[in-house]
Amino acid sequence: MNMFARNKKIKNIFILSFIFLMPLFSKSQNIGLGADAIYNFQTESVGAGVRLNIFPNSRLSFVPQFTYYFAFNKVNEYFLGLGLEYKFIRREKINFYVIAHGAYNNWLNYEASAMEGAKPNNWNFDGGIGISTNTCLRPFLEYRYNLKFMETHLRLGILYIIGCRKGGGNRGKRCDAYNTS
Repeated sequence: MNMFARNKKIKNIFILSFIFLMPLFSKSQNIGLGADAIYNFQTESVGAGVRLNIFPNSRLSFVPQFTYYFAFNKVNEYFLGLGLEYKFIRREKINFYVIAHGAYNNWLNYEASAMEGAKPNNWNFDGGIGISTNTCLRPFLEYRYNLKFMETHLRLGILYIIGCRKGGGNRGKRCDAYNTS
């Protein structure tokens, strides 16, 4: 089996794992759906992402994500990964959290890179820090560092907590979907 076929098989297993594990995570937990805009400082690239936040408790989140950096950038690629967020500071209206995120990366225009060893299929690990509100409609800001390519990027987005009971978050009140300390 050649390397591309093997990586495609791994990617498919990764995707199917998300699909089959979602019902297990979502039985009794709260879920948020979100989108973000991304800027990579080293490659000066712009991207977009979608995410599903699964909250087993008030401090931890499992975050499956898909990110795409557009074809007009120097680097055209996508990521499919799973992040863990741990809220180390929880206040009435705001959270600060750390992020650990692993992802499959498909670098679509790797041939154009002058980087030695550039290849289309990669595995990446990001670490970072974020801030969000505790409202039903949660803006968030994240700063991350990619260990493999030694790049930093900034994500600005919005997350909607499904089942939140405070009028969509426009009143600045804490979401009751998971109001445990």
